[in-house]
Amino acid sequence: MRPLSYAPPAPQPRASPGPGPGRGPRPAACALRFPDALRAAAAAAAVSLSLLTGNAVGAVVPVAAAQPTEVCREGVTAVVEEVRAEAVTNEQLVEEAWKVVNESFLPDAGSRPWSPEMWMQRKQDILQGTIKSRARAHDIIQKMLASLGDPYTRFLSPSEFSKMSKYDMTGIGLNLREIPDDNGSFKLMVLGLLLDGPAYSAGVRQGDELLSVNGIDVRGKSAFDASSMLQGPKETFVTIKVKHGDCGPVESMKVQRQLVPRTPVFYRLEKRENDDSSVGYIRIKEFNAMANKDLVSALKRLQNSGASYFVLDLRDNLGGLVQAGIETAKLFLNKGDTVIYTAGRDRQVQNTFVAENGPMISTPLMLLVNNRTASASEIVASALHDNCKAVLVGERTFGKGLIQSVFELHDGSGIVVTIGKYVTPNHKDINGNGIEPDYNRLPDFNEAIDYLSRCRLKELS
Repeated sequence: MRPLSYAPPAPQPRASPGPGPGRGPRPAACALRFPDALRAAAAAAAVSLSLLTGNAVGAVVPVAAAQPTEVCREGVTAVVEEVRAEAVTNEQLVEEAWKVVNESFLPDAGSRPWSPEMWMQRKQDILQGTIKSRARAHDIIQKMLASLGDPYTRFLSPSEFSKMSKYDMTGIGLNLREIPDDNGSFKLMVLGLLLDGPAYSAGVRQGDELLSVNGIDVRGKSAFDASSMLQGPKETFVTIKVKHGDCGPVESMKVQRQLVPRTPVFYRLEKRENDDSSVGYIRIKEFNAMANKDLVSALKRLQNSGASYFVLDLRDNLGGLVQAGIETAKLFLNKGDTVIYTAGRDRQVQNTFVAENGPMISTPLMLLVNNRTASASEIVASALHDNCKAVLVGERTFGKGLIQSVFELHDGSGIVVTIGKYVTPNHKDINGNGIEPDYNRLPDFNEAIDYLSRCRLKELS
């Protein structure tokens, strides 16, 4: 399962483990040309977010600044020194932001015409003169991104970028990404870390490969699954095994967890009037790292308590981790059902997500939505609706169907760039359209059952 984010093609250097017990001295450094260093450092994070905050929709776990990287070539190891923020000119910083847009931006997202030729002309116009201050460079980047006409593609100041650490999925400050290996499977690489976070302090570095969590081999597992394995109560420890770089040693280390997100799942059992049956009501406030795990627990408890029907409330749920929304939808779908399609300029964004297993529950499901049901919540709503698994009740949803990734720039600032969009199982574009509910009032469950039966018959015909 690939994450819904994208980093522009980059060279393959891996992060050096740095000095530590049992490690020899570093070889002499070699130089790296500026454009290659940029491509190595301007990386998108591993799991897209879709959380509406004010007028903006957030994207991903922030990536730590590029560390000195270790490259293996034909048995020769060379250390590539990072391009430090102070070494990057204002013109180079602007060009770095321009390049990310040039390689990743989804033209459909903007309200104004866009083409590589037009974007090249814009760079030439911007870089005609000298940019005398960093503040001026930031201002130029802001205006450059605003010219795209996409409200979700935007600039993040260094302080804004650092605040995104609250979206750490693992609880230890790691950002994982699935990378194909030579065996037709994939391995989990550390795409970024929270600087001074638990994993970083323990010695994990950008480019390391995660091999196991608490003795369980994670090779072949998804980044989302591995992130869930790393989670746990604050101040408890998790043991991880990593391989440092492409050619470094394997090291086992105990890492103390930091604060993990609070549960967004609330549930209760309600008795139906004039009936012996019970309804399991579940509300999900946002799709954070705890959502899927806690939803599974809620479904099991409600089933064991005798719930015959279920209501899933996604009203005012503005989104969150896209992958958490996808995993939530899978809990209700048949094996092989399509959850969502993603489309974008790069093949890494063009994906079809399907359910690998059968549903946890097969009882009737009502899904409550309103005009603040957005993004990851709309993925869940469309997946369950289009596969005839739920009746949608309420108001037309918000209509946020774009995918963003965050790219860190060399001075600690960043840009959020729209790189793709969601398409429902019935091939409808969510963005700007939203999802129309089946009912604007709460129907009786017998009425909902009849609706779903007719929906399935229509699908089969």
